[in-house]
Amino acid sequence: MLKPQLRDPAALPRLLLGLLALLLLWPGLSLSELNLAVLADPQNAANMGGFLAGFWPLAHDREFLSLLARATLETLAIATAGMALALLIAIPGALLASRALSLSAAHRGGRPTWWAQALRWPARGLLIVLRSVPEIVWALLFVRAVGLGPTAGVLAIAITYSGMLGKVYAEIFESVDPRPNRALLIAGSSRLSAFAYGVLPNAAAEMLSYSVYRWECAIRASVVMGFVGAGGLGQQIDLSLRMFAGGEVASMLLCFLLLVLLADQLSRLLRARLL
Repeated sequence: MLKPQLRDPAALPRLLLGLLALLLLWPGLSLSELNLAVLADPQNAANMGGFLAGFWPLAHDREFLSLLARATLETLAIATAGMALALLIAIPGALLASRALSLSAAHRGGRPTWWAQALRWPARGLLIVLRSVPEIVWALLFVRAVGLGPTAGVLAIAITYSGMLGKVYAEIFESVDPRPNRALLIAGSSRLSAFAYGVLPNAAAEMLSYSVYRWECAIRASVVMGFVGAGGLGQQIDLSLRMFAGGEVASMLLCFLLLVLLADQLSRLLRARLL
């Protein structure tokens, strides 16, 4: 009869990996100057309590609610328009960066030639550049270029999210079953037809799921970009904070919370219906 092993053979490797993780994280904690003790300081607690007390009661007069409704619709419009423009850039960029429609790979059993891979690097490099700069930085640049307002937010979301969507779309195209589109390419079909009938039917579900998630992120990002003058709820929150109107800020934060909840429920509904 075999005796049960009392000692976990993986205990030592796990312990060593844990210690290594702590050694790697410690310099980061030191550089970030994290100090949780300031939260327990009585003076800081009093200041925070006084600040939060100014958020009550919530602003609810008719003029403010009209402004709040307009800012909310503007935030939704910024996120949706930015995502629409991002898709126009991301899908062609993903097709250029992906190996899924490579003719050399189709004829060589999935192994693209070196020159075919080299031709895809400019498209991949462009997608890296687009997504490497945060959207708030793009918003600052566009505010200088086109002035204050939603246009800067739409363009910032379009550029940053096109890089994110293009990268993920390219990976989705390469992860689906390659046999249908390779058969179409070998039979003489155009790349567009091979994509429409060989790749897209298998990739549509993952593309939709990720796109809806990114739309939720775009709503949150549009609020953050409002603090640099890109319109929407963020810009109104910034103005109210400058005027020490805590009740208005609390009402807008509550509206933003409901907006994110609505976006989450809508994404769940779309995934349930379409996936």
